[in-house]
Amino acid sequence: MSQNKKRPQKRLAIFDVDGTIFRSSLLIELIRVFIQNGIFPLSTEKVYAKAYKDWLDRKDSYEKYIEGVIKAFNQNIKKVSYKVFSRVAKKVISFHKNRVYRYTRDLIKNLKRKKYYLVAISHSPKIILDSFCQEWGFNKTYGKMYAIDGQGKFTGEIMHFELIKDKAKILKRVVEKENLTLKGSIGVGDTESDIGFLKLVERPICFNPNKKLYQYAKRRGWEIVVERKDVIYHI
Repeated sequence: MSQNKKRPQKRLAIFDVDGTIFRSSLLIELIRVFIQNGIFPLSTEKVYAKAYKDWLDRKDSYEKYIEGVIKAFNQNIKKVSYKVFSRVAKKVISFHKNRVYRYTRDLIKNLKRKKYYLVAISHSPKIILDSFCQEWGFNKTYGKMYAIDGQGKFTGEIMHFELIKDKAKILKRVVEKENLTLKGSIGVGDTESDIGFLKLVERPICFNPNKKLYQYAKRRGWEIVVERKDVIYHI
């Protein structure tokens, strides 16, 4: 066989993780354990407490709550050691690894049998994202990366932020880098931040979408799936 012959392109499936596979947010669970273990001060919760209550009372959005959690995390990650972070991340995933939706869990298993190349994109820290996605057999993960100083502690700086916030750009990058094809490709997301990559795949699936993604998906005729208790609805 010629050495110059290109290897066949694999089909791609790309997933958002928080609220799409994982039935919560990896960052929320991580920050809770950081506070419980005294790595972050108890006052950390004050940053997002009101937003959390407003979301529980349906007075404001889940997105506002997550924004508060991200702000609290970014304010406190500086000077935390990588070793401590990694240890806590593994502990969180060990406890929560099976806290997933049935629809996306079964879809992932089916796609793996069909030899799809599985990609995960999340705005949660890559350290915990890697631990979670390893459990589910993903080939590639993209999450927030935080800079580390010479003593192995976080500086608070987010690396490559312009790339990670643009999920469409990440999809194009991985397709080129890993010799993948968009023919037969599948994408699964739950908020408007996923629209960028959902527009690029052949089969976009909006799973438990928020209002903005739901309205956009309806206009485009995209597949909408909702999992509620033990029932999965295809809209």
